[in-house]
Amino acid sequence: MSGLVLVIPNWNGEGHLRRLFPSIAAQTRRPDRVLVVDNGSTDGSASYVRQQGGEVLVLPHNLGFAAAVNRGISATTEPLVGILNNDVVLEPGYLGFLEDTLNSGAAFATGKIYQPGRNTVLDATWDLVTRSGLAVRCGHNLIDGAAWNEPKEIALAPLTAALFQRTVFERVGGLDERFESYLEDVDFGLRCAVSRLKGRFVPEARAEHWGSGTLGVWHAATVRRMSRNQVYLVAKHFPSDWPLKVGWPVVAGQLLWGLATVRHGRAAAWLAGKLAGVWNYRRIRSSEESSAARAAVLPLLDGFERELIELQMKTGTDRFWSWYFRCTR
Repeated sequence: MSGLVLVIPNWNGEGHLRRLFPSIAAQTRRPDRVLVVDNGSTDGSASYVRQQGGEVLVLPHNLGFAAAVNRGISATTEPLVGILNNDVVLEPGYLGFLEDTLNSGAAFATGKIYQPGRNTVLDATWDLVTRSGLAVRCGHNLIDGAAWNEPKEIALAPLTAALFQRTVFERVGGLDERFESYLEDVDFGLRCAVSRLKGRFVPEARAEHWGSGTLGVWHAATVRRMSRNQVYLVAKHFPSDWPLKVGWPVVAGQLLWGLATVRHGRAAAWLAGKLAGVWNYRRIRSSEESSAARAAVLPLLDGFERELIELQMKTGTDRFWSWYFRCTR
C-alpha cells in the first residue's frame, strides 16, 4: 500500500469541512495524511482541522484554488495525492476504489459525484472540452442511469474529488496559477491528455458535492473568472491558426455562454471576464506549451465533441449544447 495524502484547498469553509472530515474518518482506506491549505480564512477552519487531527498550511491571503493545490503538493511527498474540494462528502469506499484503480495502472481516477441530498442527480463524472474552448462537466444535472455505471478511460478528471499518482505532477507540472480558480483543472487535464496520461472513471466510488460552495455558481466573481479562463484555454492550448480552423466554434460557443449569463443577470461579469482574457492573451500565449502540443489539441477536441454527441444521444439533449452543435456542425 502506497502512502496517500489528501490536499484540500479552503477559504472560510468551516461549515463544509465539518461535513467532509467525518466522511474522511469513515473511509475504508484511511489517508495517511490530510493537509488543508488555507487561503487566509477568517473563520474557524484552521482550528477545526487541527482538532480533527489534520494539518493546516496557512497562506497569507486568498491565492486561489490552483495556488493552494500547488502549495499542498509541494509540501508533501506521498506517492498518491488526492485533491478534494472542501465541499464534498465521500462515501466510505471512495478512496479505496480509486487507489485500487491507480494500483492497476491508471495515472489518475475520479468517481461518480452527486448533488447533495439527491443520490439520483449527478453533479460530476468526467470532463470534456469542445472546439469552442468551453468545458463540459459530463452528467451534470442529469439523472443517474446506465450511461454512468460503467468504468471507462477518461482524459480529464474534475478536481472535485480525484486521486493522482504524484508522477503525474512531476511530468506535466502543477496547476496554472494564472487561472486562480475555475477551469484550472481543465487546463491541467488537457496537459495530461497531450502527454498521453490516461485516467479512469470509477462509478463504484461515490461522493456528494455541494457545488461552488465558496461563492456560488452564478456569483459575479465566478462568472468573471470562468469567462476569462475560457479565453485563457484558447490562448494557451490552441494552435496559431485556430481562427481559420475553429474560429467560428470559438465565437459561437462563447457567445452562447454569454447569453446564458444574461439570463442570470451576469452579463457585465461575462464581458469583464472576456475583456480580461483578451487583454492577457499574449501573456498566456507565451506559455511553455510547444507547437507540437498545440497541434495535438484540436484532434483531441474533435474526439471530445463526438463523445459529447454520443452522450447526448444516450442521456438526453442538453439545450445549450444542442444549440452549439446546430451552429457549428
